[in-house]
Amino acid sequence: MGKNKLKKFKELEGNRLVLQYPFRTIQEGGFPLKGRWNSDFFSNSNPIVLELGCGKGEYTVGLARHFHDKNFIGIDIKGARIWSGATAALNAGMDNVAFVRTSIELLEAFFAPGEVSEIWVTFPDPQMKKVNKRLTGTRFVEMYRRVLAPGGIIHLKTDSPFLYTYTTMMVKHNGLETLSATDNLYATHPADDPILGIRTHYEQQWLDRGLTIKYLSFIPGTGEPLAEPPGADDIAPDTYRSYSRGYIECPQLLEEEKDK
Repeated sequence: MGKNKLKKFKELEGNRLVLQYPFRTIQEGGFPLKGRWNSDFFSNSNPIVLELGCGKGEYTVGLARHFHDKNFIGIDIKGARIWSGATAALNAGMDNVAFVRTSIELLEAFFAPGEVSEIWVTFPDPQMKKVNKRLTGTRFVEMYRRVLAPGGIIHLKTDSPFLYTYTTMMVKHNGLETLSATDNLYATHPADDPILGIRTHYEQQWLDRGLTIKYLSFIPGTGEPLAEPPGADDIAPDTYRSYSRGYIECPQLLEEEKDK
C-alpha cells in the first residue's frame, strides 16, 4: 500500500465527519447512530439524503453546499476516495455532511426504517451482466424502500444508456411514480438547476467524450414486491464499456483504434 493511501487513512481516523465501523463491530453491537442521526450527529431535524457509491464525494459536498436545510451522507467502501470529500467538508466547516465507510449492502445496519428522505445513485457500474449487483435493480431498490420515508425519492444520474433504459423499464413495469426522466440532462434542464452545477470527476470525462448524461428520479413507494421488467435481457449493452480503463480515461486511444 502506498504511503499516500496510508496518510489518507490516518487522516480519516481523525476526521469527525467520517464514520468507519468494521462489519464485526456492527454485528456485535450495532451502529449507535441508527435511528438517531438527526438527534445525535446533525443536531437538527432536517431531511437526510444519501449518496451511494459516493467516490470522492463531489456530489455529497456539492449538494450540501447548495441545500443548507438538508443533511447529506456519502457512502463508499473506499477510504482513499472518501478522503477528498471528507477533507473538503471538514476544512470548510460544514455541519450538514457526513461520510460512512461501508458496503452499500449494509445500508440497513446504519439507517432505521423511514430515516432517509432521498437517495442519490451517481454514476454506478451498470453491472450489465449481474442484475443482483445493479444499484437500481429490484434487489437494491427493495432495500432502499425500507430505509426511505413515505414519499422518499431515488435519483439516478448515469452516463450509461443501458442502466438508464433498464431503470426506466423497471420503474414503468412496477408502476412506480416517475418525477423526472431525461436521456440528455444538460439539454433539457434549466441552466440554474443545482444538479447541473455539480460534476463528478468521471462525469466530466464522459462529457468530454461527447456522451450525454441521463437522469431519472422516482418514488419507489411501499407496495407489492418489485419484479424485474420483461425484456431487460434484450437491452443493448454499452459498447464503449467493452474497452479497457485506458480507453475510457484516454478517449484518444479509442479514436485511434477506430481509425485502424
